[in-house]
Amino acid sequence: MKNKLPLIFILGLVTLSLFSNSCKKDNNSNIPHLLTTGVWQLASVQVYHYLGNAQVGDPDTLNTDCQKSQFFTFKTDNTCSYTNFDCLDQTTNSTWTLTPNRLYFASDMVCKINVAGGGFSTSTPFKNTQIFNLGTYSLVLQTGDVEPNYSATKKRQVVRYGFIRQNATTITN
Repeated sequence: MKNKLPLIFILGLVTLSLFSNSCKKDNNSNIPHLLTTGVWQLASVQVYHYLGNAQVGDPDTLNTDCQKSQFFTFKTDNTCSYTNFDCLDQTTNSTWTLTPNRLYFASDMVCKINVAGGGFSTSTPFKNTQIFNLGTYSLVLQTGDVEPNYSATKKRQVVRYGFIRQNATTITN
């Protein structure tokens, strides 16, 4: 019996550790924290053209002559705002949600945009957005045809927004 007591004790310890480590961990992503800490200033906008998975030509760079700073701000209450979208004087407020896999977010933001010929229209630019890259100081978002499954012969267009985190106290328009 003396020899079996340590064996029973070890088996009990192993069983206890299995039960305590088998609990599902929820909300262990740091993506919401990275998005909502600070203000993101637009650094570049590029449009990529694809045929299936193959890129066609060089990307088009947009907003090269815009003199206005553009800011995207995410808040912890799942609201967001974009200032000076498409280089137009506007601040658009909206809501945002992350997908369960934390790779995409959606926003119902409606922004005014320039249209060829000098007119204006509206757009929901971040309706289905892929978080392409996210770090402490940089954020790259992709919109457009970013679905994971597409035909090898389908023409696609992807708009890539590059942002740099700014200190909220030093932002000026």
